Amino acid sequence: MYVCSCFGITEGQVRQHAAEGRCTPRQIASACKAGTDCGSCVKRIQALLGRGDGCVTRGRLAPEGRAAQAPAAPAAPADAPQAAPPVPAPLRRLAA
Repeated sequence: MYVCSCFGITEGQVRQHAAEGRCTPRQIASACKAGTDCGSCVKRIQALLGRGDGCVTRGRLAPEGRAAQAPAAPAAPADAPQAAPPVPAPLRRLAA
């Protein structure tokens, strides 16, 4: 069955793109243009993608269902000099 009649994209094609790791309507659109013309198929594409539980990309980014976290930045020593906050542009003109 056709999902996107503007570009002739079928449910099978959308499912194939999803199996290759495209987990959002925007990623599907970049792969095959579905959803980029009239937009009437975007909700159908979302329904086909579901919540993304079986998404290959999501599995690689967050193994074992845990959210991926960025490493924490090291804390600066207590005696390190503190940088002055930037001065907003409108105040720079007044200070000059």
